[in-house]
Amino acid sequence: MQPIEPGNLSARSYVAVREALIAGSFKPGQRLVMQDLADELGTSITPVREACLRLVSEQGLELRSGRFVCVPGLSLSRYLEIRTIRIALEGLAAELGAAHATAEDIARLTEAHARFDAAERARDVTAALQHNRDFHFAVYRLSGMEMLVGQIESLWVSMGPILNVFYNEVEHDDYAGADEHLALIAALRAHDGPAARAAIERDIIRGGESLIPYLEKIGQSLTPA
Repeated sequence: MQPIEPGNLSARSYVAVREALIAGSFKPGQRLVMQDLADELGTSITPVREACLRLVSEQGLELRSGRFVCVPGLSLSRYLEIRTIRIALEGLAAELGAAHATAEDIARLTEAHARFDAAERARDVTAALQHNRDFHFAVYRLSGMEMLVGQIESLWVSMGPILNVFYNEVEHDDYAGADEHLALIAALRAHDGPAARAAIERDIIRGGESLIPYLEKIGQSLTPA
């Protein structure tokens, strides 16, 4: 995270920590000391505490004491719950967006996918996470439904730490290239809503094909130390 500018420090701290969660900067179960976060953001502890408590209320963090919070632990049941909700909401957004996709939208999505594909093949985790997010949310914004996109973004607060595990600890060679992105682009180009929904569903499910065995193998939650 980068130091934040003066202004509404509580709101800016919230955005900074939330963005770090979505970006996969933290691992499941990681302990975050509020004073350390405040030092990193260049602010006092009060706005950071307010930001963390807001994220606790949104289930993005868990309160452990007055001094620190934790990223929720990762278990197979938690992952499957998040995946089920993602499939429903993100599939809906993609299906609705198919009616609105323009040639310019398709060009932007094609470029975003190419950047993601290159980062994935180069094993550049930070870039892969960012470009994958850029691609997905460019699709969801086509729905024109801000509340729906906001709900999906809240889900990604929980999904970011899971993607950290996926990219750093799980073998997933068969996922390189994300062919489902190309199928999604084709569906949007054809204004085929059901096909766009199906492509998103396959993308989400395929992404977990290697994560599920990993979680089954460890046999327990990745919980706070």
